[in-house]
Amino acid sequence: MIKAVKFHFLLLYFTVPHIAFSDVNSAMQVMENNSNPLMLLSTSLGDIYIELFKVEAPNNVDNFLALAHGEIEFTEKDSGNTFYPRYFDGMQFHRVIPNMLIQAGSPQYHPLGMPRRILADEINANVLGLDEQPVLNEFGAFNSLLNISDQSNFREALLEPILQHLRIGSNSELTNRQYEIYDFIANLTIKQAYELGGYTYNSDLTTRRITRSIVALANSGPNSNGPEFFIATNDLPWLNGKHTVIGKVVEGMETVDAISRTEIDPLDPSRFATLIYSFRAVN
Repeated sequence: MIKAVKFHFLLLYFTVPHIAFSDVNSAMQVMENNSNPLMLLSTSLGDIYIELFKVEAPNNVDNFLALAHGEIEFTEKDSGNTFYPRYFDGMQFHRVIPNMLIQAGSPQYHPLGMPRRILADEINANVLGLDEQPVLNEFGAFNSLLNISDQSNFREALLEPILQHLRIGSNSELTNRQYEIYDFIANLTIKQAYELGGYTYNSDLTTRRITRSIVALANSGPNSNGPEFFIATNDLPWLNGKHTVIGKVVEGMETVDAISRTEIDPLDPSRFATLIYSFRAVN
């Protein structure tokens, strides 16, 4: 009987290659700092081990841990009953962009919605070099880090905050002061441009660039951090300075890659979306 069980397990291992197998001991060996929380994210495609950077984003990491472990109170709207759910358990990776990221934890897909506590960003733009990156390059084109692809994107991401800052409220005034606006943009750094858009930075923190395997918080703009997070499957430099980094995958990127192969549109829920079984600290 024991031999038969072993045989079936080996058969499963070799015939289902998309399921990844990770180990807590090997994950701990590759952590940068063993005093950091090590999270086990168990999914329907395998396990992912995430080291959280508590010193680098202390408030957001504490909040993330509290959500994962069921330490935050939620009140049901209809009944008024209070709950302390392990927030991520049973959720899906509702947004997957191949070669870019996988994303989960959206309050839109949780029956109890958004936690009452929304946190500020914890980002050091200077460490990222954004204080030295000009908005315009030497040829007069927009810095690629801004990821400005069209006129609409330019107006929303850059022009509107500048017009508000310069107190320009009409098209005629915009036309009359267009050279002033150009000079303003020409002398602007990316950090300053983001600050005009509402982002605030903390020079006392250490911040990492959003590269492959980094875990960061998704948001709806400046200082709007909640439970939603993403894992980068590629380097994403245009997101630097806009998202608080809370950790890094130390083992299980093969599982992340397996999840990332199936594109998932958050506006079109799919039965192929990967399910989160549980999310726990294991050290």
